[in-house]
Amino acid sequence: MRRLWLLFAQTVTVGLAIWFILTTLKPDWANNALNNSQVPGLSPTLNLKEAPANNVAAQSSYRKAAQKAMPSVVNIYTSKEVQRSRNPLLNDPSLRRFFGDQGQKSERQSSLGSGVIVSSEGYILTNNHVVESADEIDVALADGRSAAAKVVGTDPETDLAVIKINLPDLPAITLGHPDDAQVGDVVLAIGNPFGVGQTVTMGIVSALGRNNLTENAFQNFIQTDAAINPGNSGGALVDINGNLLGINTAIYSQTGGSVGIGFATPTSTVKSVMESIISQGQVVRGWIGVEPQEITPELAESFGIKQKSGAIIAGVVRGGPADKAGMKPGDILVSIDGKPVKGTLEMFNLVAQLTPGNKAQITVLRNNQEPTLQVLIGKRPPSRREE
Repeated sequence: MRRLWLLFAQTVTVGLAIWFILTTLKPDWANNALNNSQVPGLSPTLNLKEAPANNVAAQSSYRKAAQKAMPSVVNIYTSKEVQRSRNPLLNDPSLRRFFGDQGQKSERQSSLGSGVIVSSEGYILTNNHVVESADEIDVALADGRSAAAKVVGTDPETDLAVIKINLPDLPAITLGHPDDAQVGDVVLAIGNPFGVGQTVTMGIVSALGRNNLTENAFQNFIQTDAAINPGNSGGALVDINGNLLGINTAIYSQTGGSVGIGFATPTSTVKSVMESIISQGQVVRGWIGVEPQEITPELAESFGIKQKSGAIIAGVVRGGPADKAGMKPGDILVSIDGKPVKGTLEMFNLVAQLTPGNKAQITVLRNNQEPTLQVLIGKRPPSRREE
């Protein structure tokens, strides 16, 4: 009997040792053995498959672009004091006996928007309509810091503004190259829509060179279907490398929300406006004093000209730079300093880039000839549409 007991004990010990080795080195075998020998009435063991941690394909995620750009995008909170007029009915003395003398009262209105840190010195780009007429501007960073900001300068004609804060170690964004962007490229829009907090949306470049969409004099928008909503204004439109392609400026919507048509001012425009504001406090543009008109096939036929596109001079400001140089209504702009003029948009932009006080060679088509005029560039008056 004692010998049988010792044999049983040794058998159990060897069996437990083998089971321990199996569960340690081959857990799948052990699980299968348990699954195949489930006791009736007990819950079965689930055999689930789990993906390895951080197994995200690089081509299917834009996390790196978002992580690179998000620290540079800030939330902007503005407030201003608005005077509210007294109800005209209260001018009646008998009514004032009951309601009191409720004169003109003031109330504070607040709004929100977004901005992009473009320099570690504290310069932030945003839209002019975000900070326009604001008495107080507060900036909240993605890292939790906040600071009061002051306006360095604005440019209503491109709806851009530069503000500045004083904080150390500011994460400036990297400027991209919108001229290299193509329709179909993936882009991310970063901002603070509806005040819910920093948000990233994804889309593609839907079109390039959009114009005649807003009241701004200078327009060359990047169109995107990345969701842009109220509060996104002044935020960043970035490429898949996290580089800034443009400043989100406007949306097309009949409801106030995103319908997949948003517009951003490209970095090429933003950079020149920003540098001019920081160095001079304002944007100084060239002006020649003409009123251009787009050439259409119908207009070309009525004037008897072969060109089907371009800019024709409809009017000349008397005493302006173009008038003094001999430009006349009916002239067709061919080139400005050797750069071809394809339409009124190109003309506006080319003239605006000229330095006031310098002379420019402007070639026109007149009576089947192309004389070149020496035009002394003037300074563009504020809020003027004519060049």
